[in-house]
Amino acid sequence: MGAAKGIALRGLLFFIRAIQFCCAAIVLALFSYFLATLSNHNMPIGIWVRAVEGISGAGVLYTILALLTLCCVPGRSFPSFIMMILDVAFIGGFIYIATANRGGASSCSGEVDTAFGRGNADTNVVDNGSGGFTALPSLRTACKMQSACLAVSIVAVILFAITPFISLGLVRHRRKEARFGPSPANDYTEGSGGRKGFNWFGLGRKRTTTADAAQNPNVLPEHSTPDDLRNSYATEQTRVGSSGGYGGLGNDTSKPPYGGAGDNIPLGNYPNTNTNTGYRYDNNGGVYR
Repeated sequence: MGAAKGIALRGLLFFIRAIQFCCAAIVLALFSYFLATLSNHNMPIGIWVRAVEGISGAGVLYTILALLTLCCVPGRSFPSFIMMILDVAFIGGFIYIATANRGGASSCSGEVDTAFGRGNADTNVVDNGSGGFTALPSLRTACKMQSACLAVSIVAVILFAITPFISLGLVRHRRKEARFGPSPANDYTEGSGGRKGFNWFGLGRKRTTTADAAQNPNVLPEHSTPDDLRNSYATEQTRVGSSGGYGGLGNDTSKPPYGGAGDNIPLGNYPNTNTNTGYRYDNNGGVYR
């Protein structure tokens, strides 16, 4: 169970990192085209275009590094902590990218605002006569490219907000595996021990493992307690109805603790449930015959 949970966490994190890489790569590719075209035609380049290019490039490098770290040292505390910080930083970075490409949020018709300038969507970008070799797009095409950048940047923001929690879960899982590794609870295999039964505040039933149920040969047998014993009822003849003495016998002439025994006991046969044996008490020293 523990190994399957670890594989699931690593697989989920790898999948999210791959999507983050694709989002950053799409933004990097489109803005690289913008920068190349603007530079080739000696057109003015906005600072925000350079900023988006730098942030997306850093995002590509970071996601590649994160994928390699996940493959080599998954769940390590220090690398995971650094990546959590960078995830939070890239949340802000891709929020900036989404804000910079807000012109792509429109239907790309009529008046549009693009990296090549503002104008009607049906017009083409005009060369300033430098004669560059890269093809200039129309403002509508540039607007749609920025719409794509806006969409993937929003997806990246959501994913970068999720990955710190998954990384934290992977770190905690690895620590748990290191602390509660092979044990009798999991038959000395990899993974953490099984979860105990429901027992909140002493309620519920505890489940015992095989190791708990096995008898320890070094344990001494349990001693009997008073609750395990019963009173003996083996005596068949009992003298009753007399006062004083031990067991109701005697005339209280002896000293304590026996309180007197055996001077005025009448001679006679006493009833007995055993038909084969009869007892007679003689005043000859206080003995049965």
